[in-house]
Amino acid sequence: MASSGIEAQGYFVRRAALITAVLVAIIAAAPAYAVDPLYEAKLLRLAEVLGSIHSLRNLCGEKTSQWRDRMDSLLLAENPDPARKARLIASFNRGYRTFNETYSTCTSQAIAAIDRYQSEGMRLSSEIVSGYGN
Repeated sequence: MASSGIEAQGYFVRRAALITAVLVAIIAAAPAYAVDPLYEAKLLRLAEVLGSIHSLRNLCGEKTSQWRDRMDSLLLAENPDPARKARLIASFNRGYRTFNETYSTCTSQAIAAIDRYQSEGMRLSSEIVSGYGN
């Protein structure tokens, strides 16, 4: 009878080893999913701020692509996967559309919004670099 207990133990050990090996193989074969960086929320907000400034500054007479170019630089520096890139671009476009729909002419409120958004953009950039930069 003692050998039955040992045989049963051996069976369960082999079975546990087999299950462990199968799980390790499944995990190793599973595709690696991209993990967003810790600063993702701030970066998405920064993209939205850049879009807002781009809209407002062009509305108030600045006919350049400076703020759009900064967004392009951000995308180049981040080199995001396609899904993340789409989210960053959507944030930029949301910021742009928000003010494009709100203002049709440059007003004192639009100029004040430019100042607020530029300050927020500088703060976000500084926080991202100081908290997560190399």
